[in-house]
Amino acid sequence: MTARGSLFALAGSAANAVFGFVLVTVVTHGLGARGAGAVFTGVAAFTILSNALKLGADTALVRFVSRDLELTGGGGVPGLLRSAVLPTLLASAAGAAVLLCSPGLAGWLLPELTSGQAVSVLRLFALFLPVTTVALVLLGATRGYGSVVPFVGVEQIGKPVLRVLLAVPLVLLAPGVVSLSAAWLVPGVLGAVAASVSLRRSLRAHPGTGRPPARVREFWAFAGPRAVSSLFDIAAVWIGVILLSVLGTSAEAGVYTAIGRLITAGTLLQLAVRLAVAPQISRLLAAGDAQGAHRLHRLSTRWIALFSWPVFVLLAAFPRTVLSVFGAGFEGGRSALVVLAVACLVNVGVGNAQTVLLMAGRSGWNLTVAGAAFLVQLGSGIWLVPEYGVLGAALSWGLAIIVDNGASAWLVRRRLGFGTVDRGYLCAALVGIGVVAPAAFAVRALLGDGMAGGLLGMVLCIAAFGALVWRYRLPLGVGEFFGVLRKRSSENSR
Repeated sequence: MTARGSLFALAGSAANAVFGFVLVTVVTHGLGARGAGAVFTGVAAFTILSNALKLGADTALVRFVSRDLELTGGGGVPGLLRSAVLPTLLASAAGAAVLLCSPGLAGWLLPELTSGQAVSVLRLFALFLPVTTVALVLLGATRGYGSVVPFVGVEQIGKPVLRVLLAVPLVLLAPGVVSLSAAWLVPGVLGAVAASVSLRRSLRAHPGTGRPPARVREFWAFAGPRAVSSLFDIAAVWIGVILLSVLGTSAEAGVYTAIGRLITAGTLLQLAVRLAVAPQISRLLAAGDAQGAHRLHRLSTRWIALFSWPVFVLLAAFPRTVLSVFGAGFEGGRSALVVLAVACLVNVGVGNAQTVLLMAGRSGWNLTVAGAAFLVQLGSGIWLVPEYGVLGAALSWGLAIIVDNGASAWLVRRRLGFGTVDRGYLCAALVGIGVVAPAAFAVRALLGDGMAGGLLGMVLCIAAFGALVWRYRLPLGVGEFFGVLRKRSSENSR
C-alpha cells in the first residue's frame, strides 16, 4: 500500500507541476508579466499567511496521528483533532478580519494596481483564508493515517486542474487580476469538503481501543516551533515575489514566479517521497526500530538524488530554452534559473533531512535552522533585489536553500545518526551528475542554448541516464527502496 502511495504521490506531484506550469503560462500570456506579477504577489501573501495560521498543526498531526495508530490503534485521534482544528480556525478567522480592515496594506503590497483593484484583490483572498487553512490541517491528519491519496488528490491534482479549467475561459473572455485571483481561490472550497469527507472515513475505519490520555501540551509543544518554521519554509518560496513587487516591478515578480514554478517542478520527486515516508519514519521510531528508519531515509535520499539531479543539470544547461515556453519577456531570468538550479543540487542531495528532524520530534531544531535560512534570504534579498532584480532574489533564495539543507543534513547525521552517503549514493552522484552534466554542457557548447540544442541535449541525457540506471540498478538500489516500503506496509497491516 505504501509503495503504491509513493507512486501515486509521484504522479500527483507531476500533475501539480504540469498544471501549475500551465496556469503560470496561461496567466502570463493573458495578463503579461506585470499583471501576472500582481496576481502571484497576492497568491504569495495568501500562501504565506495560510501556512502561518495553521500553526504547525498539520505537521503535528502527521506525527501524532501516525504514532497514535502504532500505539493505540487510533483511539486518540479525535482528541488530537479537537486540539488542532479550533485554534487554527480562530487564528485564520482573525487573520481574515485584519486583511478585510486594512485597505492601506493593499496599496503597499500591490502598488502597480489602482487603489480599488488592489483592495478588491486583498479582500477576495481574505474571504477564502479560513477555509483553506483548516483544510490544510485536516489533510495533515489524513497523511498521519498513512494515506497520501487525500492530500495528493486535493492539493496536487484537484486544485491545480480546477484552477487551469477556470483560468482558461477567463483569460479568453474576461481577463483581469481580480477574476484570475478568484480562479486560483475557488477550488480551495471544494478541497476543504473533500478533506473533511476523507478524514471522516479514516476515523470510522480506525476507532482504536480505549481512551488514551490527552496530550494537548505535548502536541502544541511540537506544533509551536513547527508553526514558525513552516512560515519560514513557505516564505522562502514566495518572499522573492513580494520583495520584487515592493522593491522592483510587477514584471520582475512575474518572471520570478515562472522561475519558481520550474524549480518547484524539479523537486516533485522529493515531495512525493516525503509524503510517503514521513509517517513511516514516525511509526518506526515510535516502535523503537531506529535501524529501519535509518535505512528508509538512506534509500529514499539516494532515490531522490538519482532522479532529481539530472533535472536541475538540464535547467542549468538550457535556461533560455526552458524560459522561452512562458513567452516574450522572460529571457532575463536565465541567470536566476541557473543559480537556483545549482542550489537545488544541494537540496535534493540531502533528501528529506527536514522531515527526519520533524518526525523524530525535533521541531525546535528545525525552527532554528529554518529561521537562520530565512534571515539569510531576507537580509540578502533586501540588499540584492534593488540592484540586481530577479537575479538578486534568486541569489538570496539559493543561499537560503544551501544553509537550510546543509544544516539539516548535519544535524540528522551528527545528532540522530541518519547517514546518507554510501556506495549506492556515490554511484547515484556519478550517474545523475557525473554523466549527465558533461553531456548536457557539451551539446550546449556545440549547438547553443536554443530549441534545437535544448531538445537534443535533453534527449541524449535522458537516453544515457536511462541506460546507466538500468545497468547499475542493483548498486543504485532502486528496487530495494520499493522493497523496504512494501515490507513496512505489510508489517503495518499486520
